[in-house]
Amino acid sequence: MEVNMEEELTVKTVKLGQFCKACGLNIIVGSEDDDVTFTSMLVNRPGLLLAGFEDYFGAGRVQLIGFAEHYYFDSLDSDAKVKTIERLCTKDIPCIIYARQLQPDVLAVEVFRKNNIPVLQSACTTTQLNTTVADYLQNLLAPSISCHGTLLDISGTGVLITGDSGLGKSETALELVHRGHRLVADDAVIIKKVNNELVGRAPDNIKFFMEVRGIGIIDVRTLYGVGAVLDSEDIHLVIELQKWKDDMDGIERLGKNQSETTILGVKKPKIVLPVMPGRNLAIVVEVAARNFRLKEFGYDPLKELMNNAKITE
Repeated sequence: MEVNMEEELTVKTVKLGQFCKACGLNIIVGSEDDDVTFTSMLVNRPGLLLAGFEDYFGAGRVQLIGFAEHYYFDSLDSDAKVKTIERLCTKDIPCIIYARQLQPDVLAVEVFRKNNIPVLQSACTTTQLNTTVADYLQNLLAPSISCHGTLLDISGTGVLITGDSGLGKSETALELVHRGHRLVADDAVIIKKVNNELVGRAPDNIKFFMEVRGIGIIDVRTLYGVGAVLDSEDIHLVIELQKWKDDMDGIERLGKNQSETTILGVKKPKIVLPVMPGRNLAIVVEVAARNFRLKEFGYDPLKELMNNAKITE
């Protein structure tokens, strides 16, 4: 599969307010417009570091403070508390989050503020908070590529349509939306590898917009309603459009040999559809998606046909 794609580094900087909104956090130290940079998907509880054991510390990770860490801070005198917090602040951590609505005391806040460490607060338990923040970071820092193509949800199947420009990807997608399916992205698709699955979405600046030759730019959500679009979708099937040539080889006729393509190290089934005058690509793509779903459920029409042939012999 030849697509124009560029892998992004797994380092992201977001606004502190954006992070707090996504994870349901309140700001104790810092402001919404501050930048916070994440370099690790993992979340850490710094109990061992606070006790003086610094080996194998998860530097660069978001630090969670639960009951154990909070009451350990409270057990220290002022000098020991300052030294302990200072040691934590030297570990290049993006932020500290207090769970269960715990609140750092005035001395701790002063030290965090002096070291420019954002301090946040959550009403969740430490376990719940760990899951919420880890899910956010995994999605934010997941390996990603940008692919030239169109992504739709067709009867519950995420279909990525690729191919050279001018073959009708957008027109096919528009017809599929008109038939009741949902658009995720057109022209450019950002694909992320999350939990070893591929998830696609549109770049924010062109989200739900589509270019149709002869018409121009259209807003699919405004034209067809919010039920015609999706923010993101798992990619289950890749369909590559190829211009028909008389000497074209390798085009599957019976569905006996399943082709595959690899994106970000994940293999996905691929179907090559020849494009020729008079062929209704939208219907063919829809049937391909439905047939793929049937095979996923264990029904193979080729095997059924061959069994029927044996019966009639």
